[in-house]
Amino acid sequence: MAAAHSDQEIDELKIHTTTAFDWEAEKRKNTNVFDDGTNTFFWRAHTITVLVVFIGILVYIAIFEEPISNPDYNSKRGVAAVVLAFLLFGVTMTPDGPFKRPHPAMWRLVLCVSIVYELALVYLLFQTPQDARNLLRHIDPSLGKPLPEKNYGGNCYIYDSDNPDPFHNLKDKADLFVISHFLGWWAKSLFLRDWWICTVLSVMFEVLEYTLEHQLPNFCECWWDHWIMDVLLSNGLGIYVGMKTVKYLNMKPYHWRGMWNIPTYRGKIKRLAMQFTPYSWTEFDWQPLSSLRRWLAVVVLIGLFLMVEVNDFYVKYVLWIPPSHYLNVSRIVLVLFMAAPSAREAFQYLDDPTCKKMGRQFWLITVISITEVLMAFKFEWETVTKPIPRNIAYMWLLGLFALILLTIWKFYIYRDVKNDVPYSHIEYRRRRAMNERKTTTSDADDSSAFQFEARQRRLLERPTNGKTTDQGKND
Repeated sequence: MAAAHSDQEIDELKIHTTTAFDWEAEKRKNTNVFDDGTNTFFWRAHTITVLVVFIGILVYIAIFEEPISNPDYNSKRGVAAVVLAFLLFGVTMTPDGPFKRPHPAMWRLVLCVSIVYELALVYLLFQTPQDARNLLRHIDPSLGKPLPEKNYGGNCYIYDSDNPDPFHNLKDKADLFVISHFLGWWAKSLFLRDWWICTVLSVMFEVLEYTLEHQLPNFCECWWDHWIMDVLLSNGLGIYVGMKTVKYLNMKPYHWRGMWNIPTYRGKIKRLAMQFTPYSWTEFDWQPLSSLRRWLAVVVLIGLFLMVEVNDFYVKYVLWIPPSHYLNVSRIVLVLFMAAPSAREAFQYLDDPTCKKMGRQFWLITVISITEVLMAFKFEWETVTKPIPRNIAYMWLLGLFALILLTIWKFYIYRDVKNDVPYSHIEYRRRRAMNERKTTTSDADDSSAFQFEARQRRLLERPTNGKTTDQGKND
């Protein structure tokens, strides 16, 4: 009975502390990674060098540079210097993130640029819409003017016989965004490393475009542009190639040698190219249906990623930034680089029972997304609060009702997890240690019992000169 009770506790412990990845093994050692430990000039901390160079620049500006009597120029230059000083400190002093390649300093720079972007959003949030748009004219004088949105949903004929070029609609829709969609979803597959989540995100974004096309004309597209060109071709091919890349990176051994330890020039060039590949690889298995907590967390994560996607359209709409402007492109690239460590930190926060703190980059991308939504509500309240068409609202209510029914059926009817509350990491370690001690004690007891039975058999098999054991005792 005691053994059965112990097995039940072990099974219960596995249910409560099940993880998709062996984090303890990763903390001890990466079994598929070999590194010779070479620490070159580019991998050492240069805090004193950076300090001396930074002070030297400040001394030059304060003492030797001729002052310029232009308040506007000095203001812009001072703001740029403040940002650069913060980035210099951040790249030098902030802790490393989850990634090492191509260099930890690059990911520290992404973190610091994210902070600067969030501070800029907070500043813009305290301005009036027109003042915020006029502020952007200090960056580029061509900004601050209303921009017409391109309508993708005019003539939806795939073959238009009334036009000299009957395939003009396909050519018009096959713009630069097709390639950007493919590359974007390839990158998202590398970040999330899950085919189902990527597919859900791809389909749900098209549903959001249907939902919000009454607010932004840019969302108005033909049906074949939504489901064939986007979901099946651009997004689908990007996800397929991305998951093939994930499979290759998961099976690939990681053997790292210092560049100066490689004798041939060809080997050095190859090693330089490999610097832009991952140092090691962590396989993501989100297991959304394994517990109610993970299911709700994955649903929230999908909602956050969709919010980031939609914000790209609303930010450029409320601030009057053209889609091809470098500010809009820079934001997309920044979000792409933020998403990589954010997904890694989100997975570890959800899966590792000893991780009790949200990652820095994941925290930042969350607050940035919320700030962008608030800015859109403040600057274009009349547009953002336009009522959703009735048929779209019914569709969302039906989808929400189906999601609630699925949650109740899966976690409260089909599987009872009402008491499946994850243990804390302290309780996890305590129960695991207790079960290990019980297993050791049980093995020792079994060994003692086996030795006692063997001794008894030897005594019974010993010759007694025709006398029984009782007779021998009486004698």
